[in-house]
Amino acid sequence: MELINSLAEVPETELFTGGHGGCRGCGAALAARQALKALGPRTIITIPASCMATIGGSGLSTAWEIPFYHSLFECAPAVASGIRAALDIQGIKDVNVVSWAGDAGTADIGFQSLTGAAERQENIIHVCYDNETYMNTGGQAGSVTPYLAVTPDTPTGKPTPRKDMLAIMAAHHPAYLATASVAYPLDLIQKFQKAREIQGFRYIHILAPCFKGWGIKEDQTVQLARLAVECGLWQLYEEIGGRRRVTVVPERRIPVGDYLRLQGRFKTMDEAAIAALQAEVDRRFQEVQS
Repeated sequence: MELINSLAEVPETELFTGGHGGCRGCGAALAARQALKALGPRTIITIPASCMATIGGSGLSTAWEIPFYHSLFECAPAVASGIRAALDIQGIKDVNVVSWAGDAGTADIGFQSLTGAAERQENIIHVCYDNETYMNTGGQAGSVTPYLAVTPDTPTGKPTPRKDMLAIMAAHHPAYLATASVAYPLDLIQKFQKAREIQGFRYIHILAPCFKGWGIKEDQTVQLARLAVECGLWQLYEEIGGRRRVTVVPERRIPVGDYLRLQGRFKTMDEAAIAALQAEVDRRFQEVQS
């Protein structure tokens, strides 16, 4: 397999097209567009209740140029597993089967289906596009919403830390696991290329900012996704057979506060809380990089 090594090599064909129903600056739509550059037209996607289930459209007014299925909130990986089994029975092996869910459909409401598919080593790719809130239903806090983030139901800041989904999914021993960011399209595309060629259960977790939920401007999606990597809060790596490889190392680390202060959702964080988070990010950064 030859990886795409420059943006000039990225296919021009769009499999998630313009004219979708997403907000301007939608990180989730950008993630879908980038991922499909690698997955290609021989792909079937199942989507639970989420922003992507609505903005992608349905019937004759869809932005998807590939087959896609709407599943119930709880069961996108189970539906994907069934699609994979049906294809296998017919001897169709060259189709990628993907369950594409938000953080709620991955870490919370859909977790029972996800952990089951991972434990069974179903031959599917599960993608979490993570905007860190339940944006499809109004921006409520979920288990991967960051500590002290302000949401409609945590108006003074979420009192608990976010769930470590990467550690949880690594404990399932997936064939492939990776983080990605919409601010690093080449890294994201390469990871989907690799996942496409590997057999077994694969998990890719994409940071996909939402300007409404994060309290940023609609043209700051990519900027904030990049700053999350540059401050070390979101690290880009992959694991194949349990062996980790860091794929993007920031040229220079910026303070976590530079990332937080641009977002309205962290307006209740004081300097002591920012300093404590900086220490935790530094510890985690060294752990992943070593």
